[in-house]
Amino acid sequence: MTPETEKRQLGEYRLRELRGENTLCWTWLAEQVSVSRLVLVDELRTEESGKSAAFLANCRAKASVEHPLIGSVFEAVAEPGLCFYAHELLAGTTLAERGKLGRPLKASRLAVILRRVSDANLKHESLNRATSPLRLEDIHLEEHGVIRLKNLAVAGPRTPDQSPRDIAYLGELLVPFVAADRSGLNRFLTLLGWMRGDGLDSPITWPQVRGYCLEIERQLADFPLSPPTQKGLITQKAHPITWIVLGTVVALCGILAFALKIGRPTASRPPLPEAVQISAGEYLTPDSTTAALAAFRISATEVTIGQYAVFLEAVAASKRKNSFGEIDQPKEKTSHLPDDWPALLAAAEKNGTWQNQSITLDSPVIGVDWWDAAAYADWQNARLPSQEEWFAGLHSDEKTTPAIPPGAYLPVTSQKEDRTSHGLIGMAGSVSEWIGKPVQNPANPFGEKVWVIIGGSFLHPGNGVHEREWLSDRSLRRPDLGFRVVFDEK
Repeated sequence: MTPETEKRQLGEYRLRELRGENTLCWTWLAEQVSVSRLVLVDELRTEESGKSAAFLANCRAKASVEHPLIGSVFEAVAEPGLCFYAHELLAGTTLAERGKLGRPLKASRLAVILRRVSDANLKHESLNRATSPLRLEDIHLEEHGVIRLKNLAVAGPRTPDQSPRDIAYLGELLVPFVAADRSGLNRFLTLLGWMRGDGLDSPITWPQVRGYCLEIERQLADFPLSPPTQKGLITQKAHPITWIVLGTVVALCGILAFALKIGRPTASRPPLPEAVQISAGEYLTPDSTTAALAAFRISATEVTIGQYAVFLEAVAASKRKNSFGEIDQPKEKTSHLPDDWPALLAAAEKNGTWQNQSITLDSPVIGVDWWDAAAYADWQNARLPSQEEWFAGLHSDEKTTPAIPPGAYLPVTSQKEDRTSHGLIGMAGSVSEWIGKPVQNPANPFGEKVWVIIGGSFLHPGNGVHEREWLSDRSLRRPDLGFRVVFDEK
């Protein structure tokens, strides 16, 4: 029996409509009243109250998985006669919904999606966390190319059959999604065949799937396979058999090339902390005034080299030099590559040294200008913080500015001292950060608003969290300048 939704409220969650049900629980669309956001609430059915221990065990398993691609669990409540948990309402369209609309995708886009699914499953594998079977309904395609997955973790250890099960499932179900007569068709279909086990002695793994997808993305960005039409090249009058043979040869060469590049998977890195929720309210500003701010979430760390590398891969896959954040961007700016990017990335991938500085993929990205930072934020469906939001994140519920010692340039997962009590890392040191909007320099109250970078850095710690530098030029790049992002609450 389904309970009535009218005037029902579970804790701080006001129920709106029933979204789904099974033999164990109801799934509600609900509003979290305290922060005015929509969430999903799974409520244990009244007649199944004897299974509350198993229900909560699955909830704890989901809550233990923290990853930017996987939906979050917010809260669990167990009281006499009541047992439920609230979790994230993922935005966008599911892959299943897109399939029903009959809308195929380019191989390059499917490769990105499949790589993201691989990343999420590698997280489950690293935690030895069991998961329920993956379905197309669990893969969400959000705005600006963001891909998120439903949290499928369940109680219990992961069994050896779970990854092959999900890989084979996608190898079968993704075939109808591949757009015909597009670049990369043969390569991606070959990968799907391998995922199904075609011609293989043993199943391929998530690290291998991820590696193959990455190579497909890179090759399609660098070597588009559309039939050439320029004068002097093979024309469209060539016999169809010629195109078939040529396409097959190129595809096989590409497959061989990326197959040879795939080695053993690298060890899983510690997960990055989740963005920190800042409630609506009045907050102290850097100029000792107060500002009324709406609720938002601010990234706990500066954007890392690894995160920025994924963004650049998305730009490359789009076959455009600048795919995001192009408003007001100088015409002479032709890419979002940071200074000395190939050397920086190569050193980070090897946990090596760059300009006498130890560096990893979890080190903050540096050498980026304001437009690079804004473009990344746009890609994440986020934005750069205002200085008032940055300072509000620093204070949160603290009435005075916390005494945070400036930190060195370290991987964000290694920072121990340069962090606030609620988990914001690198506010006093590590790298200084770009702010999203121009502000008034208090030293020149009648002048125009100018751009600002905020927070001390490992090269210029200055006044730590109070350090600010006013600029007239957003094209500044430095080896101690990075950024973090904020997400608006909807």
